[in-house]
Amino acid sequence: MTGITPEAFVLGMSALGAGLAMICGIGTGVGQGYAAGRAVEGVARQPEAQGDILKIMLVGQGVAETPTIFAFVVAIVLLFANPLVGMLG
Repeated sequence: MTGITPEAFVLGMSALGAGLAMICGIGTGVGQGYAAGRAVEGVARQPEAQGDILKIMLVGQGVAETPTIFAFVVAIVLLFANPLVGMLG
């Protein structure tokens, strides 16, 4: 009986890590949806402050999106340009 090769193990764990990294997108989506909903409520209450509310919301959306972009980059690196496989020897 042969065991799993080290390369297959690293590739499998890298795929699992890439999937776990992309779970970050769930929280980002929920948070951005909540922020957009609150901004719409704010504009409905104070239409004259629409410009300021939208400006602040868009900056917040950009800040909230950053961790998901980093997680996506990590997932792509783990799947397609995996530096860990080269360390096996």
